[in-house]
Amino acid sequence: MPETKSGGREPVDREGAEHSLGELVSEAGGNLSQLVRLEIELAKLEIARDARQVAKGSGLFVVAAVLGHLVLVLASITIGLGLWELGLAPWLAFLIVTVFYLLVAGGLVFAGTRYLKRLKGLPRTGETMSKTMAVLRRERPADA
Repeated sequence: MPETKSGGREPVDREGAEHSLGELVSEAGGNLSQLVRLEIELAKLEIARDARQVAKGSGLFVVAAVLGHLVLVLASITIGLGLWELGLAPWLAFLIVTVFYLLVAGGLVFAGTRYLKRLKGLPRTGETMSKTMAVLRRERPADA
């Protein structure tokens, strides 16, 4: 049977009276098997897309953690000592440095959270699976 560009099969005009019940059941089983394979392929494609989004969003959190650790330790001591040298009390100098880095880390967490909220899940797979289940239950699909 010829396949379409998307991997599906072209419809074939056949008269049901020409084929035995066994042939029709066999053909239906083959079509159902093809449908399940295509559904699984669609799910794999959508999961791969979302995995890339998760990796990018998670990368922002990793960058925030590494910067928060290294920069806070080294730069805060340097800046705190510099503010102390300018005449501020030591506790106030180091409090200013701490608040600054908290704001920077909070901004990075906010950006990472917004990026991860863009994930869409498996919209096409869910839609096609609900249509498939409706057909298998001999119901009419929702938007057909």
